[in-house]
Order: sequence, then structure tokens, then C-alpha cells
Amino acid sequence: MIRTRLMWLGLGFSVTGAAISQFIWRDLWVDRYALLSDGKELDALQARVSELESLSYPKSDPGQLCENGVV
Repeated sequence: MIRTRLMWLGLGFSVTGAAISQFIWRDLWVDRYALLSDGKELDALQARVSELESLSYPKSDPGQLCENGVV
């Protein structure tokens, strides 16, 4: 009888440990996937910012704007 109880106790601990480790594994996997997808989005954003920074816009003189009547 004590052997049966020990067997069920061991089985219960094993199943509980497996379930907890599965939840932890899924949580870590989701966090890793989120970090990777955020990194890809940040790379795309960095590329767009670099492209905008590389464009050259004509710089206007503030005095010239006032002379033309445009404020």
C-alpha cells in the first residue's frame, strides 16, 4: 500500500513538473518570438529613417520667406 502511494506521489510530481515546465517553455518561446519580430520591425524602421535622412531637401532662408509674403 505504501508503494502504491509512493508511486502515485511520484507520478503526480512528474506530471505536475512536466506541466509547469511546458508552461515556462511556451512563455519563453513567446517572448523570444516577440523579441525577434520587434527586431525585424525595428530594422525596417531604421531602413526607412536612413532613407529619409539620405534625401536632401532644399533649405529655405527665413528672411526670404518673409520677403515673398509667406509666413
